[in-house]
Amino acid sequence: MTNRQQNILLIGASGTLGSAVHRTLTDRGHKVRTVGRTSGDLRFDITDPAQITALYEAAGPLDAVVGAAGSAPFKPLAELGPDCWQAAFTGKALSQIELVRQGLAHVAERGSFTLITGVLTHEPIRTGAAASMANGAVESFVRAAAIEIAPQRVNAVSPNVVTESLDSYGDYFPGMGSVSADRVAQAYVRSVEGAQTGQIYRL
Repeated sequence: MTNRQQNILLIGASGTLGSAVHRTLTDRGHKVRTVGRTSGDLRFDITDPAQITALYEAAGPLDAVVGAAGSAPFKPLAELGPDCWQAAFTGKALSQIELVRQGLAHVAERGSFTLITGVLTHEPIRTGAAASMANGAVESFVRAAAIEIAPQRVNAVSPNVVTESLDSYGDYFPGMGSVSADRVAQAYVRSVEGAQTGQIYRL
């Protein structure tokens, strides 16, 4: 797709990264509708497949679906029980997988999906095993889905720690540097407006 106005559904617009993505896509002339559990234009919990169904019914026809949110517990490996692994998979992987699966019928023929993973896929840290597992699942799904859904497209953005969040999370990522939210937002632009599919944009 070229840089014509697109109808975009953005999940997680209230966070640090989501706010930057929202601002960047809006500044480029797109019509962005935000989704969150407790804030946004549409209020839905995407960890519940039934609510994803309701979300798409409420949203109407779309050109792109963009995810900028996901959750996983951070604990030492020995303390990560089955509930923790399930929470990570549901909160970061299954929720986004369902967004794509159910979204196929609601996104334009040459529309796109952009998912969120993160640096822990390939740069693990202590207490981050559940997040690494979920991120890896999302990235594998993106590569697999891309060969089946064409001409629709799907990519993932995999950022380092966002600079604006270093005060909160920097101690967990010693020596790993950071990336600004605005720079990460440009990867979303690349995915939404570009032609690539099956890509993992690492920043």
